Amino acid sequence: MPRARALDTISRYYDAFNAGDAAGMEALLAEPFAHHVNEGKIRHGIAAFREFNAHMSRCYREQLTDVVIMANDAGTRAAAEFLVNGVYLETDDGLPEARGQSYVLPAGAFFSLDEGKITRVVTYYNLADWIAQVS
Repeated sequence: MPRARALDTISRYYDAFNAGDAAGMEALLAEPFAHHVNEGKIRHGIAAFREFNAHMSRCYREQLTDVVIMANDAGTRAAAEFLVNGVYLETDDGLPEARGQSYVLPAGAFFSLDEGKITRVVTYYNLADWIAQVS
C-alpha cells in the first residue's frame, strides 16, 4: 500500500506538470521541502519551488513523455525517467539565446516522500546535450 501511494503521488505530480498546473504540483509537496536542481543550488521550501516554476514557465514550454515511475516498498523513495519535449521561449541567464528552439532531452528525478507527500526532488538531465540542441 505505501508503494502504491508513492507511485500515485509521483504520477499526479507529473500529470500536473504536463497540465501546466504548478499549484497542483505544489499541493503534493510537504515542508520541509528541498528541490535539488540540475546544475544549480538547492532550493529550500515550497515558496522557492513556486518561484522556480514561474521562471521555468516563462523560459520553457515542456511536456514529459515516456514517463516510468518506480518506488520502494516503504513508499519513502521514488524515481522517474522520462523524455522532456520542450521549446525554449525566453533566454535564460547564462544560456544560449532563445529563438523558439525545440529539444528532446532524456531526464530523471529522484524523490523522498513522507506520508504520501514529496519532501525532496532531485532532477538530472545532461545540460551539455540541451545546449547543443538549442545552439
